[in-house]
Amino acid sequence: MTDPPLPSTASTPPLMSRTPPAGRWRQVGALLSDLVRLARPTHWVKNLVVIPLALLSLAGPTAAELARLGWAVLAFCLASSAVYVWNDIADRHRDRAHPVKRHRPVAAGRVHPFAAGGFAVTLTAALLLVMLLGPSFGWWPLLVYLGLNIAYSRGLKQVPLLDMFVVAAGFGLRLIQGHVAVDTTASSWLLIAVFAICLLLILGKRRHEVGAAGTSHRPSLAGYSPQFLEYLMILCGAVTVTAGLLYLSDASAAPPHADAVLLLSVPLAIFGLARYLQLVVVRSDGGDPVRLLRDPVILVTALLWIAAVATIVTLPEPALAAPPSP
Repeated sequence: MTDPPLPSTASTPPLMSRTPPAGRWRQVGALLSDLVRLARPTHWVKNLVVIPLALLSLAGPTAAELARLGWAVLAFCLASSAVYVWNDIADRHRDRAHPVKRHRPVAAGRVHPFAAGGFAVTLTAALLLVMLLGPSFGWWPLLVYLGLNIAYSRGLKQVPLLDMFVVAAGFGLRLIQGHVAVDTTASSWLLIAVFAICLLLILGKRRHEVGAAGTSHRPSLAGYSPQFLEYLMILCGAVTVTAGLLYLSDASAAPPHADAVLLLSVPLAIFGLARYLQLVVVRSDGGDPVRLLRDPVILVTALLWIAAVATIVTLPEPALAAPPSP
């Protein structure tokens, strides 16, 4: 398949080839809108959630530490957007066979691959400026992330299982980058929990794709079946809860009133995961994990957990454990 040719104006009379100013502005606005869609800013929430988890290892972060985390988030937003654009260019032919992805700007022909490539180069240049002008800390997790995504685009995305593990590894690298930025060591249990829950979200997306599109869109789907993916989702859900609880119970990372936090976290974590599995398995609605995380039930569960944990860890000890009466 070839890309749709650019419209030719060679045979158009000079007076007819002139686009009215209003029309030109509409074209520019449509192009800018499509370029923003290519960058997928709605997916930046992944960086805004995962990278700041490094704050859990700090007791009262300073303004400088928060600024360094901000630079890390900005760099990963630019890097992930550049990766999305390059992937959309490389996958434009396969995306046309997908009922949803065929509407993406490059696959739909609204943005020419050359224009998309120029936009990706601009994002990459902005990323280099951020790395050069930002605080001096190690950027090796970001560089590994970019290397993994190059390998992913060049062939790993076609290998069943490996395709999902590479994407999930990118979230682990985000978490590590946050810890590198604030010069702390990431907890192994927190890393396992983040990797497992991200793998769970990717499994839900693959399950949706198995039913929504054939292997012509993604050949690696031939290595999956709905039942196999559901087994893996159950496994990852169990690992996520277990690793998260072990992280909270770790003496070196435990928050104040760790026992109360653990007792509260277990039912809410299981309920949140059960709701996600219900959306994916019962409603077959796992195509966009970011959109699913905005589900009202999941959002209310997460907000309740955050509010309750914040209240518990700020309460004085006597409020939870009154001294025994004489």
